[in-house]
Amino acid sequence: MMDNVSQIAIFFLLGLNETKSHRFTLFSLTLLYYLMILLVNVSLIVTIILDKHLHEPMYILLCTFCMNGLFGTTGFYPKFLWDLLSPVHVISYSGCLVQALVIYSFALGDLSILAVMAYDRYVAICRPLQYHSIMSKQRLIKLACFSWLTPFCIMAINIFLTSRLKLCSPHIARLFCMNWIIVKLACFPAETTINNIVAYITIIIYVFHGVFIVWSYMYLIKTCVNSIENRAKFMQTCVPHLTSLLIFIVTVLFDVMNMRFGSKKFPQTFQNFIAIEFLIIPPLLNPLIYGFKLTKIRNRILGVITFKIK
Repeated sequence: MMDNVSQIAIFFLLGLNETKSHRFTLFSLTLLYYLMILLVNVSLIVTIILDKHLHEPMYILLCTFCMNGLFGTTGFYPKFLWDLLSPVHVISYSGCLVQALVIYSFALGDLSILAVMAYDRYVAICRPLQYHSIMSKQRLIKLACFSWLTPFCIMAINIFLTSRLKLCSPHIARLFCMNWIIVKLACFPAETTINNIVAYITIIIYVFHGVFIVWSYMYLIKTCVNSIENRAKFMQTCVPHLTSLLIFIVTVLFDVMNMRFGSKKFPQTFQNFIAIEFLIIPPLLNPLIYGFKLTKIRNRILGVITFKIK
């Protein structure tokens, strides 16, 4: 077993090599953007926690959604900001595995939470009389734990399998550590077979999550067509979910295609943007979409702003 343990102590992140002349500008913009992500997500979380009228399943799930966004971005932005000011971009072997675990369990967690949200909207619109009995406090806690712990455990298995590989290069041509990129550094490709199998099983599991979400909303659309009340409820609460799902699918799809089939013909800057899209767009847009679209949250936030102005 000890023969399979990598002797590599640090990795060199090569994704920033083409941006040497714009480091401080990029640092300032990235810091500002990260602070905006923290502000909007924390604001939404605090608003939901402090307002007892928002202690409903939909808003509690939204709170977990924002917490997951903070979890994922914390795995990327502090290290990226440090690298922008550092002449050498390195990360320890264990730190690299932890970063890959955090970032990709965040991505899978987003999809899990969206699936639970889709189930919540299905019950609310299609079985309104049984909603509170089905979405009880105990079941809500179980669903929230499922949406966080399952992705974390699945990614932990992937990372554990990667940690057993003997690697022949410490160079990662990305801005941050990616599990699949680390696997590709293995000295003996035959040893990565189990990694590939588990990776594809993981993809299949979360494709089914996506299929479930799409099926749920197609069923809801079909249900809501003939009811003005249900149509209004769908537009009010489901449109933000669909928007978040679309943003997530597009950003992750670009990332997966770039990682698996990406060509070296594309400039490094373009590849960097594709790779971090899911860490840039969803964490900021999701809370903004929900904050403006969901009436209770919008009214609560506007009420606080109006009170402070007075």
